Amino acid sequence: MNLQRTIYSIIFATCVGLLSFGLYLEHAVGLEPCPLCIFQRFAYILIAILSLVGVIHNPKNFFAPIYSSLIFIISVCGAGIAGRQIWLQHLPEDKIPECGPGLEYILDVFPIADALKMILSGSGECAEVQWRFLGFSIAEWSILCFISLSVASLTILLRQKIRSFDQT
Repeated sequence: MNLQRTIYSIIFATCVGLLSFGLYLEHAVGLEPCPLCIFQRFAYILIAILSLVGVIHNPKNFFAPIYSSLIFIISVCGAGIAGRQIWLQHLPEDKIPECGPGLEYILDVFPIADALKMILSGSGECAEVQWRFLGFSIAEWSILCFISLSVASLTILLRQKIRSFDQT
């Protein structure tokens, strides 16, 4: 197995592991995911799909930078969402926004642009820290994972760039 395929496999396994752990925390431990957590899950799902396609396809030239660039962009977006949640979690109690309506209600009632704006701004339930490991909240672990995934995708991009440079 070449290095590129190995990295895509590691990215895929990481995302599946993180999603599985999130589902464990939700269904076995009873933690309720907030809207920002759900958006982070969507980012992990998209990254997992792209990396699985990368493993199966094993692109040589044209598609490797596309897959890696998309993974990088989604990882940065996921890190931004996790960063917003971390910011909410560190606000003083009097500055935390009120808890808003549920995600399903927002998506049913509001136009999609307004719904996304409301969801990404976060609410009181996004500021609540329900679980910690080694002193870090789920959002703090998530931002570390998104940063690691973006570094892995950049590794593929840089390797591809070096390979194309060597061929010229």
